[in-house]
Amino acid sequence: AEKLVESGGDSVEVGGSLTLSCSASRYTATKYCRGWFRKAPGKESGGVATINHNGTTRYADSVKDRFTITKDRVKDILYLQMNSLKPEDTAMYYCAADSWERVCPPFLMTHEYDIWGQGTQVTVSS
Repeated sequence: AEKLVESGGDSVEVGGSLTLSCSASRYTATKYCRGWFRKAPGKESGGVATINHNGTTRYADSVKDRFTITKDRVKDILYLQMNSLKPEDTAMYYCAADSWERVCPPFLMTHEYDIWGQGTQVTVSS
């Protein structure tokens, strides 16, 4: 089965930066929708950013102008560049893919994303 593996999570101070990576075991992910979601303790999971097959991106309001989602078509790796990190960004970050769609579903439709990674922890301390 297809697997997604995240990496890059760490503990950083407020204002710091991190880059998360998501690799796929064999799935040509660049052809379809992929995205990043996160879940903080005591909170529901939420969408962070998605990228369509054609490179069109969508961001949650809380991360706009701070986070950037990109994909390396050659290496087939999805990235999330996170700048100006805040304590409220602390969460487990998950990479996900909708292997049926080229255009990503809305963030609330997490059930449409059929492939998920195990997550990578990001902790932002003040």
